[in-house]
Amino acid sequence: MKKLVAASIAALICGSAFAADSYSVDSRHTFPSFEVNHLGFSTQRGRFNVTSGKIVLDRKAKSGSVEVSIDTASIDTGLDKLEEHLRGADFFNTSVHPKITFKSSALTFNGDALTKVTGNITMLGVSKPLTLNATHFRCGTHPMLKREVCGANLSGSLQRSDFGMKYGLPAVGDEIRLLIQVEAINDAAPAAASQ
Repeated sequence: MKKLVAASIAALICGSAFAADSYSVDSRHTFPSFEVNHLGFSTQRGRFNVTSGKIVLDRKAKSGSVEVSIDTASIDTGLDKLEEHLRGADFFNTSVHPKITFKSSALTFNGDALTKVTGNITMLGVSKPLTLNATHFRCGTHPMLKREVCGANLSGSLQRSDFGMKYGLPAVGDEIRLLIQVEAINDAAPAAASQ
């Protein structure tokens, strides 16, 4: 009887362990971008070109985790002088803080669809809670990679002054809107083609 109970527990543990899938963020199709009010005249936009991370999804259990790292020096606005300023001490201080990181604490699903990712973002050495709303969540077989890929559009907002980034306030807005399209590739090797 003891052996049967032990075997059942082991089966449950193994079953739950293999229910979750691990994905690597596809840096070629994942670009965190931001919007900020400029002098009350317009909305200025920029993005980061280098992002990496891991996503774990257990769609049956409606759970998982997200860990993302953004290379702050990869900021891209289309203006060299502005990017030089943004990399400096007034803004992202990339030589001291080369990464922005996000680590989830909870994923929220509505049926099979991911709708929200809650966690903490760390920027300039300061960590704050951040909630990202998810739309267009989809998983399927990539037609060229022949591997499972999951993607979503994420959005949220933060106050840059909460992280000590106060240069230009209030002329340049405090509220930063985040827009992130993400694609992640299943780490499992693609199934071998049948002979």
